Amino acid sequence: MSSKGPHTDSIDALSFKMSAQKDPDKFFMSITEGDKKPFDFLRALYDGCIAGGIAGVAVEAALYPIDTIKTRLQVARGGGEIILKGLYSGLAGNLVGVLPASAIFIGVYEPAKQKLLKSLPENLSAVAHIAAGVIGGTASSLIRVPTEVVKQRMQTGQFKSAPAAVRLIIANEGFRGLFAGYGSFLLRDLPFDAIELCIYEQLRIGYKAAAKRDLKDPENAMLGAVAGAITGAVTTPLDVVKTRLMVQGSQNHYKGISDCVRTIIKEEGAHALFKGIGPRVLWIGVGGSIFFGVLEKTKQILAQKHHQADAQK
Repeated sequence: MSSKGPHTDSIDALSFKMSAQKDPDKFFMSITEGDKKPFDFLRALYDGCIAGGIAGVAVEAALYPIDTIKTRLQVARGGGEIILKGLYSGLAGNLVGVLPASAIFIGVYEPAKQKLLKSLPENLSAVAHIAAGVIGGTASSLIRVPTEVVKQRMQTGQFKSAPAAVRLIIANEGFRGLFAGYGSFLLRDLPFDAIELCIYEQLRIGYKAAAKRDLKDPENAMLGAVAGAITGAVTTPLDVVKTRLMVQGSQNHYKGISDCVRTIIKEEGAHALFKGIGPRVLWIGVGGSIFFGVLEKTKQILAQKHHQADAQK
């Protein structure tokens, strides 16, 4: 799930003030400020992992019931009844996967983004954000997909606990069962990650340029909500296909991504590809607000600690 701010956020407050005083317009329009400082890959990786893990857990814990409703809406075939019990089913097991997945995602995204921003012309910043989002999403998919499979099987009532889900999925479908819908997951999440991060990063750059100052916590959260809601809406069909493939288990209703799309449209109509769009937009919009808000605040705290540690050396 989800984030994700330009590398300028990791600059300490003193450097920020000095740069702004020298040439405020150049500072706020530039996303590559700080090139004079050597690129610290390990620090970017460490900060990204810590901030991403905390932000991911915060979002999942707060919005899990909405995600459960969205999943059940998407799985229901032919107007089936939606059960509103057990909305927190699978949360604990899911958090075990969300923490490392979010940590890996942002941990890879941040240094990749910073490196690309330094390598590409400034007018290609969106390309850097998109590419870094794809790289981070691919790296974290090895954990995110099994986590998503187990979570959604539990949300739809197939299993009572995460350990039981893992054990029975492997027993009935083999180890590859944990990666059911992997292709559709990448089809949904890589575009999602790239689009959401690009929208969020570009909104922040534009907002900073207009405000002539660094962003406050509520503003980061607001931009995160906008980016999440837009991305959630446009990627809903991909999410529906991914969900159907992940929860079908050994029943094999669908033979693949294209067959799933054709079958859904044939049996339920094209509108079925947008099932759960309301909860999804709400979930990802609010989730984007929480994720990016927590992410930027955590990065700010880490940057201050690094600055204090460097000053003591």
